[in-house]
Amino acid sequence: MTGYRQMRRQARQARRAGMQPMMVISSGDPFPERAVVIIARWTWRYRSELAPLGMALLVAGLGSYAHAALRGWWPVILAGSGVAAWVLAAFGAKLGIPAQLERYYVAATVLACGTWATLAAALGPFAFPLPQLLGIGAVVLSVPWWANRRRRAKVRVERAIAAWPDIARNAGLDGSQVMKATVDLWGWRARLRLARGQTITDVTAKIPALESGLGTQRGAIRVHPTPDDLANRCELRVLDRDPHADAIPWPGPSGTSITEPIDLGPFEDAESCRVLFLRRHAILGGATGSGKSGGLNELIASLAACRDVVIWAIDLKRGMELRPWAACIDRLATTPAEAAALLADAVIILHARAEHLAGHGWREWQPSGTMPALVIIVDEYAELAEQAPRAMKDTDTIARLGRALAVTLVAATQRPTQKVMGQGAVRSQMNIRIAFRTQEQRDVDLILGQGMLKAGWHAHKLNAPGKFLVSSPEHDTPRRARAYLVTDDDVTQAAAHYAPARPQLDAISRLALATRPPAPGTGEPGAGDHAGGPAAEPDDDPEATLWAALAAAPDEGISVPEIIAATGMSRRWVYYRLRELASAGRVTQTARRLWRIAPQGNRP
Repeated sequence: MTGYRQMRRQARQARRAGMQPMMVISSGDPFPERAVVIIARWTWRYRSELAPLGMALLVAGLGSYAHAALRGWWPVILAGSGVAAWVLAAFGAKLGIPAQLERYYVAATVLACGTWATLAAALGPFAFPLPQLLGIGAVVLSVPWWANRRRRAKVRVERAIAAWPDIARNAGLDGSQVMKATVDLWGWRARLRLARGQTITDVTAKIPALESGLGTQRGAIRVHPTPDDLANRCELRVLDRDPHADAIPWPGPSGTSITEPIDLGPFEDAESCRVLFLRRHAILGGATGSGKSGGLNELIASLAACRDVVIWAIDLKRGMELRPWAACIDRLATTPAEAAALLADAVIILHARAEHLAGHGWREWQPSGTMPALVIIVDEYAELAEQAPRAMKDTDTIARLGRALAVTLVAATQRPTQKVMGQGAVRSQMNIRIAFRTQEQRDVDLILGQGMLKAGWHAHKLNAPGKFLVSSPEHDTPRRARAYLVTDDDVTQAAAHYAPARPQLDAISRLALATRPPAPGTGEPGAGDHAGGPAAEPDDDPEATLWAALAAAPDEGISVPEIIAATGMSRRWVYYRLRELASAGRVTQTARRLWRIAPQGNRP
């Protein structure tokens, strides 16, 4: 090796001097050593491809040793190989072999090698036809190995890791290191340790350069924070193929209770996107043709299987979208008047449930078969704001007070602007934001919240119907998912299957609706016409509204501005009533301008 290094040093010196290096062959010729180095490097580089040859040589060596030293042990070798093959086929998933075909391949290889070693131990490794069988078996069993996608992907990952210093330097991330890399069904992921001063924002900005350096397709790289949320770590996700290229059939409901997260569809790494809708309001936004209606269908299909939730719905397109689910929807409004009455009745239910909880000293409504949650789904929320503007007050009340009372509002719209969502608390109370493809970049912040576009939530780049980004307490990083495809046949079958088991409203809510004030000009009980004046409003009693707002407040309490907005009364009146109730021991102040019902407080 000394001669080879000296020759390379001389060549470098000649190049620096502007001379053409000359190859000098001396008596100490370095070419044999150089050939050995090249072969060793070539063998190491292609070690994965040459693994079947190495395995054949290893089996031949073991057979020779067994014939020389363990000739009488051939039954033990045969039994051991059979047991090992069975264990790999049955429990290979727990040993790191996830695919069933791969487990069977490994088990067959172990059994074939064990059988050959058994024959070699008993007869000798060179007895006819053992050498021929070894060669033929090595070739046959090598074909699945060479064709295996995950193995080839692993080889590419190893070579990418080896070249990472050059890739990182060219991309402007010099000093970053790959700590660990794993291969999955769709590509591979690597955990990066960033250099001092580098953050995940820098890596996100360098995605195009990394795609060029790694030789991937455009849009194939994702960058996510690591689970430990360290500032100098990030996870690089590289997709060899798009798992969302084709529509994904709906596999059926993911649960039977609203207390369980609902599976909305798979992420790009095949992990299920599960979101809990209990005590949370949701907004679904996206351009026309982005898959909003499909996502809404998937949500209703999952809710229809839950036996502790009642579904109300508003579809002002005369029921064109939601009428196929009519058998599972307890109440469907298809006109502005019906929508206004439905929302007014929902507010009445809010007050009745709040009074019931306050009377028993409970903080939250616990859904069950006899006391189900109530989910109100509004398709094309912009139409509701335009055709029934006075109903916006009721949606605002539901958004503010509904969570503790298990009344959930789900709104679907193209662009949830302030004009569409109203001036109240509806949009700010949406805990779950689901963004399908948007027409413009600015719409991303409208749906997901201010600043989300700059944070990497690029909903405008979603390139197929049904793809979405979800922001919720469980999901705070931008990961692409695709909603399951619920076909018309799926809707028909699911509606017919789950309709007989749908629950009814609880007795408290039914009683409140049965005893609500009559609509103006009629002798029948009703929610009233919102155009009929103040007498038709269900929350005209500020005392009842005040107590309902306090009863539905979270543990930290409800603020005075929220109480003012709920009651419609002046600040002076609100503070006067709060001090009066506090003196009576019915309410307590938890912090500055925050109030809630006292632990032993009774409704005045």
